[in-house]
Amino acid sequence: MRKAFISLAVAAAITASPAAMSAEKVNIGAPSWTGAQAIAALLQAVVVERIGGEANLVPGNNATIFQGMDQGKGDIDVHPDVWLPNQESFTKKYVDEAGTVQLSSNAYEGNQGFCVSKDFAEANNITDIADLGRPDVAKLMDSDGNGKGEMWIGAPGWASANVNEVKVRDYDLLPFIEPIRAEESVKTARVKDSIAKGEGYGFYCYKPHAIWYMFDVTMLTEPTYDAAKYTMVQPSDSPDWYDESSVATKDALKSVQIAWSKSLKERSPAIAEFFDRFSLTADDVSGFAYEISGNGRDAAEVASEWIANNPDRVDAWLGL
Repeated sequence: MRKAFISLAVAAAITASPAAMSAEKVNIGAPSWTGAQAIAALLQAVVVERIGGEANLVPGNNATIFQGMDQGKGDIDVHPDVWLPNQESFTKKYVDEAGTVQLSSNAYEGNQGFCVSKDFAEANNITDIADLGRPDVAKLMDSDGNGKGEMWIGAPGWASANVNEVKVRDYDLLPFIEPIRAEESVKTARVKDSIAKGEGYGFYCYKPHAIWYMFDVTMLTEPTYDAAKYTMVQPSDSPDWYDESSVATKDALKSVQIAWSKSLKERSPAIAEFFDRFSLTADDVSGFAYEISGNGRDAAEVASEWIANNPDRVDAWLGL
């Protein structure tokens, strides 16, 4: 009866008067990576165009977004792209322990690793992460003349960047490779520039992502995932996280989903039910990301176009 009532609330919100519709409101966290921004734009578009509510995008990193959801005051209500186990320190704290955040059960699969361009890999026989520790390869990746090749490991605030920093150390790459943290847009520009100039460049990469549509790149092999060789402590868990961590293996495949404040169920029940039904595939997200990053299109425009082209899937999210 409860689910039937909420489904009716969704339908009612779609046809209600403007005064009634204004009650359905959500603030959506918008992390820096393109996939998350694409999903955030899609959530926003469905709320505005199909539910008739109000939805705003609020930039923030993982810690800020989870704290906002935990507080339950509506400052930030949803995280559009939670990667597990990367962000497990946050889900343990707010989903498992505090019980203030709801994690979706509809996940898509993510894969993480390190990439170089295919031309660079083929020209220098680079297939495995260990190859970046060869002095001849590191020299070709050194653009600033400091004796180390540069490798982008992620953006500031990313849990995965912390993992990758530990990996660079535990893969014995530190004597040869300098781990770089910068916004993802900086990485994308550097990949494009390195390919155009025929230079070497290594970078953290993952699927889904627009990079696979934008450039001809290849993911390097790593030691097969082994839980016994994967101990990661995040900064939110300990100030000595770097020394306490040890990661010398590939990441396991990821489970990626949205999360939202449980308080949203009382404040905006139609939106909360929509989130509970919401699901995407990795191909969906890669396509969104490519349109935004690769073709330079506005995320809101891409989201609206997708909704118009996929009415049955959107109806299913809304319980119609």
